[in-house]
Amino acid sequence: MRLTFLGTGTSFGIPVIGCDCAVCTSPDPRDRRTRHAALLESDDRTRRILVDTPPELRLQLLAAGVSHIDAVWFTHCHADHTHGVDDLRAFTVRRDQPLPAYAGERCARTLNERFAYIFDPEHRPIEGTTKPNVRLAVVRPGEPVEIAGFRMLPLAVPHGEDVAIGFRTGDLGYITDAKRLPPETAAALRGVRVLVLNALWFGRPHPTHFTIEEAVQAARAVGAERTYLTHLTHRVRHAELLDRLPQDIQPAHDGLVVEV
Repeated sequence: MRLTFLGTGTSFGIPVIGCDCAVCTSPDPRDRRTRHAALLESDDRTRRILVDTPPELRLQLLAAGVSHIDAVWFTHCHADHTHGVDDLRAFTVRRDQPLPAYAGERCARTLNERFAYIFDPEHRPIEGTTKPNVRLAVVRPGEPVEIAGFRMLPLAVPHGEDVAIGFRTGDLGYITDAKRLPPETAAALRGVRVLVLNALWFGRPHPTHFTIEEAVQAARAVGAERTYLTHLTHRVRHAELLDRLPQDIQPAHDGLVVEV
């Protein structure tokens, strides 16, 4: 199994518009972080699940050389995770069948309302135009589902007043936009070899996201061999994170490929 981090930044992205801080002006390409997305691939790279559709999706997919996907997994419905959904047209115009997408119940309801032109089967594009041909299905925490040959176990985590849906598949656990790991989610993640967690910054707590210290604590509770931090802000440089984090916990960066 292969995991590619397409985007590892928060909703602002990095560089942040109008900011001249050390991270936003850094010459290190690992400090340039687009909004959150990832790609899960089979060993032979024939089966692919896209995780989230951020505003930079088209640019991310071009940079990673992605020419096809088999399914989409939405973690939750905040704009930085969904507002590139129209870019799925590039895939669906070449498919005979709808592209399957999966989301939690709350997110599926929001997607249907916010992007009715995509998800409402009664909506027909004007003749000569196209729309993303996507079929949305609901996943429920704790109920495994088979997607593109991957056995995906949906895992719920609190995200402010919302709920994000991460997953476990094989030896990979993937959680973003979490404030904590509920006991049932932590238990389901134990035994993974590779864990992905969100983390914002050092120090001051945030109401809806892990700080880096909280993410390290959560990683210790799970006990994975390797943990990668994503959804990072412009308050931490990549090089600083490498210096300050334990050896088995590393910052992800846009374009990072991990073999699981």
